[in-house]
Amino acid sequence: MSIKPLHNVRSAFRNFLRTEAAGGIILMVAAALALAMANSAFANQYFDLFHIRLGPWDLHHWINDGLMAIFFLMVGLEIKREFIDGHLRSWSDRALPLIAAVGGMTVPAALFLFATRGDPGLARGWAIPAATDIAFAIGVLALLGRHVPGSLKIFLTTVAIADDLGAVVIIALAYTASIKGIALLGAAAIFSSMLLMNRSGVKALWPYLGLALLLWGAVLASGVHATVAGVLAAMTIPITPSPGAPDAEDSPLHRLEHALAPWVAYGVVPLFGFANAGVTLSGMGVEQLFSPLTLGIVAGLFFGKQLGIFAAIWLAITLRLGTRPQHASWTQLYGVSLLCGIGFTMSLFIGGLAFPNPIYLDEVKIGVLAGSLLSACAGAALLLLARNKNPARQSGPDDQD
Repeated sequence: MSIKPLHNVRSAFRNFLRTEAAGGIILMVAAALALAMANSAFANQYFDLFHIRLGPWDLHHWINDGLMAIFFLMVGLEIKREFIDGHLRSWSDRALPLIAAVGGMTVPAALFLFATRGDPGLARGWAIPAATDIAFAIGVLALLGRHVPGSLKIFLTTVAIADDLGAVVIIALAYTASIKGIALLGAAAIFSSMLLMNRSGVKALWPYLGLALLLWGAVLASGVHATVAGVLAAMTIPITPSPGAPDAEDSPLHRLEHALAPWVAYGVVPLFGFANAGVTLSGMGVEQLFSPLTLGIVAGLFFGKQLGIFAAIWLAITLRLGTRPQHASWTQLYGVSLLCGIGFTMSLFIGGLAFPNPIYLDEVKIGVLAGSLLSACAGAALLLLARNKNPARQSGPDDQD
């Protein structure tokens, strides 16, 4: 079994970032198109499209509970790869991104709860501003090009992956209304079978994918959100770690991740964005635009993310629990902290679980779109400003200002 040389590791990771970046740009276009159609003469056709029934569900349901399971499978594969054979493989590598992710989830949730304290029914949405959209954020960094050092792109990716792990746990624990024991036992049996195949050295992908489909059905029937099955399935896919080199080319996880990446980046995520970002603004009053729910999400994404992540980074580096990314200034780290407030995909997804009521859901969409847009613009502007003021630092040695 051949092992790819180390230079191919960097090439593979650059390819991954390019895929995420291009997918993020397509996601922006899809979201803008959804908003435009929802506020145009084609609004009725746009909304009716996602109510078309295909078997037991309408199209919107298939996208959010079906296709998004593939997205979560991809998320799970990224998490496993990074923890076993990537940028989170050792505790020293994990410390700073994990601490930053914790700060970036707790502070936004606290600000949301504070902003919505007058209505206890809104507390259910505390997790909406807690997640970062990796594709959207990497897409913004891609637009900045060489203005941002590569270490920051890797740091943002690892923080977002750690963030995704937290979001998956939240979805499983906080947004499960009721549990059906028999279906859950069935899901546990299927998951155990997949783990046993892994331990037995089964390398072919088709048995895992077949059981993953059964796992999705069992988790869906159990009452736990079906997309969690994607992450559970990913945990069972074999990977071949090796010191100083990436997983082998014939590693099942490597093959599946590379096969799924373009479909998820260019298909699943933009389609989700197009199906969920559309909101009619014309009939909205001041009450909805400045409702506690909307303001809580904006406050969490824009203020909570930047404060939580940057404070966690500063504390971790000050206490020597982590090291500052190479060639990155404090200003650039603050800019990346701002970009982590782009919560588009995960925030809309969690918002749909927390508030299925269309009235609340429109406020969720406005809050997510506004908070994400503010974070993207402010983060990009600050990173451009940091680059323009310190042009030599992008290619120089590690700066320690």
